Parts: sequence; C-alpha cells; structure tokens
Amino acid sequence: CVFSTAAQQRSTGDECGPEDPRDEPKHPLSDGALEHKAIKLEEQVRDLTERYRKALADSENVRRRTQKFVEDAKLFGIQSFCRDLVEVADILEKTAESAAEEAEPSNPNPTLKKIYEGLSLIEAKLQSVFAKHGLQKMNPVGGKYDPYDHEIVCHVPAEGMQPGTIALVTQDGYKLHGRTIRHALVGVAVESQ
Repeated sequence: CVFSTAAQQRSTGDECGPEDPRDEPKHPLSDGALEHKAIKLEEQVRDLTERYRKALADSENVRRRTQKFVEDAKLFGIQSFCRDLVEVADILEKTAESAAEEAEPSNPNPTLKKIYEGLSLIEAKLQSVFAKHGLQKMNPVGGKYDPYDHEIVCHVPAEGMQPGTIALVTQDGYKLHGRTIRHALVGVAVESQ
C-alpha cells in the first residue's frame, strides 16, 4: 500500500489512510525514556556550562597574572642596573665627604672647594635621577630593625635609644619601587650591661 501510486489506488480502490496501523509513525522510545534522555542532556548542558565558566575564569586569571608579570618586568627590569649604580653613588658620596674634609675654611685652596661643590652637584643630580626612576635611599636611623630591609653588622650600647632600634648605618640601603634591592648595613642598639 505504501508503494502504490495514485493510479493503482484508483483502479483497485485501495485506500491507505491513517486508519491503517502500518502507516503510523512509531516512536522507538517511550515517554519515560525520552524524559530520562532529556534529563541526561540537561545534566550535560549544566556540566559543559560549568566547565566553560571555569575555563573562562582560568583564562581571566592567566591574563591578570601575565599582565602583572609584564608590569613588574617594566618596573623592576632595571633592578640589576640600579644595584650596580648604587655602588657608584657610594663611591661618589665618600669622595664628596673626603673633599669636604679637605676643603675646610682653614684651607685656602679654591680648587678643592670647587671640586667639592662639583661633587655635591653630581651627587644631588644622581639622587634626583634615582628618585625619578623609583630608586630611594633608606634612612633607617632611629627606626625599628626590619630583617627585610636591614642587615645587622654590629650592636651598639643603647644610650638614649630603645633597644632594637637602629643606631647607626654603615652602608646605605636602597629600595626600587618599594622592593629592597640592597639591604642597609646597620648597628642595632642593645641594653648596656
């Protein structure tokens, strides 16, 4: 009946209609099986949605970490250069101090006085360049000892100071954008016995 044409149907008088049980579409799954399959698909959608959200959050975290890494690289890329340059600043400071001692008012030599003035100008300009690039000299005298910023080289009797405070500095420490690049060598006050 399914393969018969309209002409054959007219001639034979056969009618194939919806009453014929052979033409009804058969559902291979029952209603219960369809509901079960729908529930499984919904669970898969929820699972995939959750995975997608986690992957999206992970990629955002990676992007943030990478951005932070790049920003830190920009800020602290000159760290080793700064370490070397503070050594030059130390030499310049010591030279200026010794020139100041030699250029006392009792010494009439004008050349020493000009050398001292020139060294002082160079030192001031170097410190302003340091400040421009985020490099700062620490001034810990009178402050509390901090192992992240200071290195103890001696203990000094506490005369008029609280024990544990920094009494003297033998070598200046420096920070680059708040990160210590050279610890200050300090003497810490201790109780006299």
